[in-house]
Amino acid sequence: MSDVLSFTDLRVRFRTEDGTTDAVRGVSFGIAPGEVLAVVGESGSGKSVTAMSALGLLPRTAEITGRIELDGVELGEQDLRRARGKDIAMIFQEPMTSLNPVFTIGWQLVEAIRLHSDPDVNARERAVELLDLVGIPEPSRRLKHYPHQLSGGQRQRVMIAMALACEPKVLIADEPTTALDVTVQAEILALLRDLRERLGTTILLITHDMGVVADLADRVVVMYRGEVVEQAAVDDLFRAPQHEYTGALLAAVPKLEVGESQEPAPADPVLAVEDLVVSYGDQRAVDGVSLHIDRGEVLALVGESGSGKSTVGKCAARLLTPTEGRVVLNGQDISTLSARRLRPLRRNIGIVFQDPGSSLDPRMTIAASIAEPLRLHRAARGRELDKRVDELLDAVELGASKRQRYPHELSGGQRQRVSIARALALEPELLIADEPTSALDVSVQDAVLELFQSLQARLNFSCLFISHDLAVVNLLARRVAVMHRGKVVERGDRARVLGAPQHEYTRRLLAAAPVPDPVRQRERRLAG
Repeated sequence: MSDVLSFTDLRVRFRTEDGTTDAVRGVSFGIAPGEVLAVVGESGSGKSVTAMSALGLLPRTAEITGRIELDGVELGEQDLRRARGKDIAMIFQEPMTSLNPVFTIGWQLVEAIRLHSDPDVNARERAVELLDLVGIPEPSRRLKHYPHQLSGGQRQRVMIAMALACEPKVLIADEPTTALDVTVQAEILALLRDLRERLGTTILLITHDMGVVADLADRVVVMYRGEVVEQAAVDDLFRAPQHEYTGALLAAVPKLEVGESQEPAPADPVLAVEDLVVSYGDQRAVDGVSLHIDRGEVLALVGESGSGKSTVGKCAARLLTPTEGRVVLNGQDISTLSARRLRPLRRNIGIVFQDPGSSLDPRMTIAASIAEPLRLHRAARGRELDKRVDELLDAVELGASKRQRYPHELSGGQRQRVSIARALALEPELLIADEPTSALDVSVQDAVLELFQSLQARLNFSCLFISHDLAVVNLLARRVAVMHRGKVVERGDRARVLGAPQHEYTRRLLAAAPVPDPVRQRERRLAG
């Protein structure tokens, strides 16, 4: 059977002020009809650039050579534009920045349908059908909602609905479950699997999550520094990787193997949240949450989208003012402090946001972004400031050579590393990390987690670690708190909560987490 989409000797070069950069170097592979092909590799390996070339979405600075064929017919520049959305559609990595915040999701879906469909098609009815297809409850009512009114998982479902609007032959999914908690991730993966089985959709999956690869993919293409270094069936790749880079990728995946309980640390809370309530109208996003973080401790906060965990983090940083309850930092109640009195205390709190694409100023170089907190708090200036920025860039493995780049010139993983460097610039006592490794491929995640552990050991900062990745939580945290529908439903020592959960919701979270082993993952899915 001939491939529905194929790349032959694809080469992509980018023209920059510093010369040309070879992003993709002689890539060749194909995707059979109805197949799920995963392309994996670290940030900057060229996997997203390869996919974008099939849609004609690369910037004008890109020079493209080689062949891209759809059903055996080579696609020229004009063909790519016609194929985009109709024959080949894409689910982008960051739905919050891909959806227009000033239009309802209904308006955006209808626009996509009208752009590529027959004029006689009832676009609104089709929009309702699509939302129902991807599992959005009350689809007619949801058409009136704006992106910010949906959870992360729901926004990703809307993106999938838009991509399916014209029933494309190929669906390109670029990190479709990045930053989603494990239960919502399991739902999105089940949806993609259902689309393949029910509609025969061909899927090109770009991901750094080897658990997702094990759960969904038929074959795997491994890319490194712009080249394909290995191609194999998913079972063969996990069982016996042939290339040393593939072996290193698999070795870097954190495992959810729970060890023994840790001795409790001496109680010296840096942060205490007491009876926290956050209400929006008559709805409670956070409902009576209490927790504390001792000095030098990492407390993990886990739960599905909409559970309230990020809202708790924002209250802890006083980016939100709680409706009720207290936030106590180093013994001082900061929940009602004025902006003037709060300002000097902010240097003691570092924050890594979930979405680096929207948390970094697109008009500032990464050096300027990292230097900003140092300047605002007058912690360094002149050569000392430049030296400190370079040290931070080296610490997160970006290097000083990238200091003058802008966020759009970096990959998603590289932008997240800039966010981490910025958060640690003032060596805070408390770090609030909201999905800090969600956008990182496994090898870079492994390096960043090692960096996190070494910095935490050296600086002894406390951390509220918000994550959906239970294997990462198992690696870093001493205690775990589980949130569901605004409440903490279980808390305790990491080994106890992850190894012998007491609450049904915690057990469901653990069951939903994919394991980086295709054989075991199939067994778990069939057993479930």
